Amino acid sequence: MQFIYPAILTPDPSGGFVVSFRDWPEAITQGETLDEALQEAADCLEEAVAARIDDRGEIPAPSASQPEEQPVAVPIQTALKAALFLAVRETGIGPSELARRLGINEKEARRLLDPRHASKAVTLERALLAVGRRLAVEVEKAA
Repeated sequence: MQFIYPAILTPDPSGGFVVSFRDWPEAITQGETLDEALQEAADCLEEAVAARIDDRGEIPAPSASQPEEQPVAVPIQTALKAALFLAVRETGIGPSELARRLGINEKEARRLLDPRHASKAVTLERALLAVGRRLAVEVEKAA
């Protein structure tokens, strides 16, 4: 799954841009410039994803982008946590089984699933492999 979502940037009559996401109705933010709006959009999206993980909610697949929309990537740490959250849920295992598969204690496994706890990318990659997922990274030119 990719974690790049199309954002709608609407010029605000008082200046700047309002940013919203079709896939994340709760994620609305703004910025004075286009660059600031896109940075705020990434932060807003990160918080929306983290809240859904905390609530054990759905993480939607990204909709197809429309020509007037801007792609916004979920920051890497949160994207990895979301991928692990989805994989653990799909496989039906809990933190204890994840811990067993990784040879760590359950508290550490819970931290891997906590979107607000910093985890090393290599550890998250190992956890994804333990639940049958492979991390693939793609780098693109910045807009």
